[in-house]
Amino acid sequence: MTEGNQTVVLEFLLLGLPIPPEHQNLFYALFLAMYLTTVLGNFLIIILILLDSHLHTPMYLFLSNLSFSDLCFSSVTMPKLLQNMQSQIPSIPYAGCLAQMYFFLVFGDLESFLLVVMAYDRYVAICFPLHYTSIMSPNLCVSLVVLSWVLTTFHAMLHTLLMARLSFCEDNVIPHFFCDMSALLKLACSDTHVNEVVIFITGGIILVIPFVLIIVSYVRIVSSILKVPSARGIRKVFSTCGSHLSVVSLFYGTLIGLYLCPSANNSTVKETTMAMMYTVVTPMLNPFIYSLRNRDMKGALGQVFCKKKMMV
Repeated sequence: MTEGNQTVVLEFLLLGLPIPPEHQNLFYALFLAMYLTTVLGNFLIIILILLDSHLHTPMYLFLSNLSFSDLCFSSVTMPKLLQNMQSQIPSIPYAGCLAQMYFFLVFGDLESFLLVVMAYDRYVAICFPLHYTSIMSPNLCVSLVVLSWVLTTFHAMLHTLLMARLSFCEDNVIPHFFCDMSALLKLACSDTHVNEVVIFITGGIILVIPFVLIIVSYVRIVSSILKVPSARGIRKVFSTCGSHLSVVSLFYGTLIGLYLCPSANNSTVKETTMAMMYTVVTPMLNPFIYSLRNRDMKGALGQVFCKKKMMV
């Protein structure tokens, strides 16, 4: 036994998803396929952007970082979920649980910041096309990406250190498929008031403020286009912003609904389902949304296949 604020829990048990035993193998195959699709799709986008010099622009710099974030974000939870689905005892060590929470926050927050940066990039491209190159300079683009990484790293470290100071006693069963911060707080047998206050404050900064900035950017974009309405202008908005808005809706919709608008009626099944949307479904769909709706990405993919055919 240990004393003070040291944990007496050496590992946690992840209950995972409420799947009947007879359907376990079916869902295992489904989740494995979704994870492989996520990894291959996002990895393909990164490779295409690296290989095609025409894609060495601010928009694709941000997109490559978003794809890397999606790839890692899904990899934080999915491999452990798949492992536990095949295990009789779905456990995770205490240190592993904190590490999973840390990287979950890093890549989740990073996606939030990158979506804001991409919205600003689209705003400048549509509302100030003649000044786009001077405004979105290489130095500014790199600085925005680096700042996003730094802020997310410090934010994740803050929550991880605050979680590490808590005591966990007898109950070590997490009714989730990963070490979710809110689920861990419910198991703590010490005062969690500081953690809850920090979550509320930083949650507004990490989720609400970026979401509002994105909405403001697109309101400005739409109002700018409507000043000189034309079929070409409307097509331009949909072609450049449609994919980004799709991702924003999927990502922020579930996160805000789950963490910032909690309901007493939220069941464990509902919470885990919503978590699956932003941890598994969104990272998997992003490559399809950006590649299928993006002419440059489809062109780069076509060039890669053409080169392979010529080499053969």
